[in-house]
Amino acid sequence: MSAEQPPAPSAEAGTAPRPVLEVTGLEVRYGRRRLPVLRGVSLDVGPGETLGLIGETGSGKSTFARAVLGLVPAAAGSVVIDGEETRGHSRRQWRRLRRSGVVQYVFQDPLRSLDPDRTVAESLTEPLLVRGVTAAEAAERARAFLDQVRLSAELLDRLPGELSGGQRQRVAVARALVTEPRLVILDEPVSALDSANRVQILEILKDLRARGTALVLISHDLGSVVGVADRTAVLYQGELVESGPSADVVNRPRHAYTRLLVSSAPTLHGARADRAGREALRAQLTDLSH
Repeated sequence: MSAEQPPAPSAEAGTAPRPVLEVTGLEVRYGRRRLPVLRGVSLDVGPGETLGLIGETGSGKSTFARAVLGLVPAAAGSVVIDGEETRGHSRRQWRRLRRSGVVQYVFQDPLRSLDPDRTVAESLTEPLLVRGVTAAEAAERARAFLDQVRLSAELLDRLPGELSGGQRQRVAVARALVTEPRLVILDEPVSALDSANRVQILEILKDLRARGTALVLISHDLGSVVGVADRTAVLYQGELVESGPSADVVNRPRHAYTRLLVSSAPTLHGARADRAGREALRAQLTDLSH
């Protein structure tokens, strides 16, 4: 983890804290032919750590998130959330885990995270009320978390359809945080936002380190993730091809696909690689795929 992060509690002095999320050998298969979408993916995220999960459309990023959250079945492997093995959980067990607030998911489309018929206040207080928090305390925490994502309390009485895209995304993040979860998985949280809103969301995610929240930040944009993530993992065609400290992944990429991502992200090194260089990397990828 980054040296900037506060030490997380551990059972014994001098021992590393247990990961909040431990995924080992995760495999997911789809369709009647049971074609593999994820093959043997192993990742972990510790308290107060941000893991960036990068890959192109179809690489398996969203499938990984859904498998971790029990929304699609895993064909093999292990998923441990906050010390609890969840692979094979029944619907009732998942309902109990989600209601506990240990893990939260922010969809790429914030409207999927928010009920269109509920006001911002209702969306923020509902997960607290089901946990037995009083209405007064829930309302106070809703205002506090709305302020944390830099939105005015004047928005509490509005419906999601009355908000801008950037405002909806920040409300979705606030709703995920209001239960103070141990783990938050965010699927492309800035892909649909303009540059100003993108920067604001990423700054909010940086601030979460101090809270000890473990984050999995899913994106196709390497440039957006590396400034936030302590470590970056790269998925290519359902396989984890590279993983390590974000600076190492950017400055010393080992896999041809990672090198192609770096060369295509002008914000990382100030300029894109030349077209011939990118075509050479694509040729390497074609050879690796056969």
